[in-house]
Amino acid sequence: MSSAVFAGVRAVLFDLDGTLIDSAPDLGAAAEQMRLARGLAPLGVASYRAVAGMGARGMLGVAFGVTPEQPGFAALRDEFLDRYEACIHDSTEVFDGVQPLVDALCARGLRWGVVTNKHERFTRLIAARMPLFASSSCLVSGDTTAHLKPHPASLLEACRRLGLSPAECIYVGDDERDVVAGHAAGMRTVAALYGYLGPGAQALQWGAQAVIERPMQCLDLLG
Repeated sequence: MSSAVFAGVRAVLFDLDGTLIDSAPDLGAAAEQMRLARGLAPLGVASYRAVAGMGARGMLGVAFGVTPEQPGFAALRDEFLDRYEACIHDSTEVFDGVQPLVDALCARGLRWGVVTNKHERFTRLIAARMPLFASSSCLVSGDTTAHLKPHPASLLEACRRLGLSPAECIYVGDDERDVVAGHAAGMRTVAALYGYLGPGAQALQWGAQAVIERPMQCLDLLG
């Protein structure tokens, strides 16, 4: 992919889980705690990894085979979120290559930020504890606007906070909804293949302008 496709970029926006940070171990651990509390055998944290980007819906689907439409889901979700909050810092780490990437962006005078569907209740805790986020120019959470991705509202809010047009930003994410939201907002998009690609994901068919297998490849796209 020619870097000319990404000419004029002044800021790089990222999804959070599966793109900047590997939170799957803590998300899975919270779901495993719920199984153990009910006398159920552990599935192993690895069982949850592919659906980590789906948050509580994905974790509870694996742990208990429930969907948001079923009775009792809301109570399970609330318990899961409380358990996740309690272990949110236990094993979550920044993906290899992400810190050098944001350092390089800053060195080039480019700003970067986060747009995630994760609610502020959790993003605030993560950003406060991880040094990575000290250089971030904006953090837009799932409840910052009235709509979750793939709606473009949160990405447009990030542009407003940065004082930039969507054409001056690119959005990097590991889920098809990230690409859909980015395009709806008028941004160029990058699919992160190292993230939480769910079962049957066809990332090369999402329509992103580029795909990357490692975080630092994003820098190469900017010329």
